[in-house]
Amino acid sequence: MGGRAAGVALGGILMVLVQAPSLVRELRSGPVPPAPRASAPRGGQDGRILVLGLIAPVVAFSLCRQSQTLIERFLASPLPAGAISHLNYAQKVAQLPMILSLMLCTVSFPVVARALAAGDEETARHRVERDLLLAAVVVLVGASTVIAAAPRIVELLFERGEFGGSDTTATAAVMRVYALGLLGQTMVGALVRCYFSAARPLWYPAAAMGAGLVTTGVAGVPGAQYWGAVGIAAANALGITLTAVLLLRGAHRQSVPVRAGRLGAGLLRLAAAGAGATGAGWACSVAIGPAVPAVVAAALVATGVFLLFLACAPEASGLPSLPRSAYRRTPHARRHRAEPSAAEAAPGKEPAPVGEPVPVGGDVPLDHGHRR
Repeated sequence: MGGRAAGVALGGILMVLVQAPSLVRELRSGPVPPAPRASAPRGGQDGRILVLGLIAPVVAFSLCRQSQTLIERFLASPLPAGAISHLNYAQKVAQLPMILSLMLCTVSFPVVARALAAGDEETARHRVERDLLLAAVVVLVGASTVIAAAPRIVELLFERGEFGGSDTTATAAVMRVYALGLLGQTMVGALVRCYFSAARPLWYPAAAMGAGLVTTGVAGVPGAQYWGAVGIAAANALGITLTAVLLLRGAHRQSVPVRAGRLGAGLLRLAAAGAGATGAGWACSVAIGPAVPAVVAAALVATGVFLLFLACAPEASGLPSLPRSAYRRTPHARRHRAEPSAAEAAPGKEPAPVGEPVPVGGDVPLDHGHRR
């Protein structure tokens, strides 16, 4: 065990060393502007209070979200030996689709922040809704594969040595229940970026996460008593789904005016497509004997069924045509990077009036000034 812990520590150090040269180049790329001097001691203190006021809601939300894992482990501590290990194995594998889907939202986070800073709520709303639906597609395809082939995935990854067939069965059952909350996990991770893009501190995400945390604890007590680790995983899925619903319902009032009703309907349709993909993948997983072909076949079939739904009825989920969108926007973005803007080409042209919306990021060029 000591050698494995040392390996993890060494891997973290290597990650820092790999990124250090880029950081040094960025720090040396230009002179750092001198920090403005406060005219009065009170002004500096007000600045520190402002920074703390902006950071405090983020810290509170992060603490609440991380505490969900602590509550699960606390509830699992009286269970028979192996329950916490089953929870850990299942959670790590089941959350991989969520991590992949949140990459989309991480990339577009600066675009949403710029749009909100410029007062362009329409651009922010369009980008947030599209990103949420795209992230839902990715996570639901992954969740369908996890639910369909959970025993075969666990068998392929862990069933060796002291990890026997009973451990595979228990871990797969927990993994399937965890996967039911993956859509909620993804929505929470994506929506909270919108809340924290606002220019003012928002405590609503922390309150919503606190409500989900309480739900996890309240539902987890009887769940652990009657169903063991599976009941704890179900409480986790219930709590995070409640948090996602609260964040979705409150987004139009707190930060980004998303159309919660339309977005919710699109998510439900995608979830229905995910259910169909899960059934098809499950049939393949059961019909094929060896673990590796079973997992590959389940993943391919689940993905194919889901994409077939999107190809047949993209308007049903509110999604744009993904291949056509990617084909058209890439040349558009490259053209605007290479060519000067209209304002640069016409020196005598007046800037856009304050009342007109300013295009910001992503789907439109970034070479226009923001509103003041």
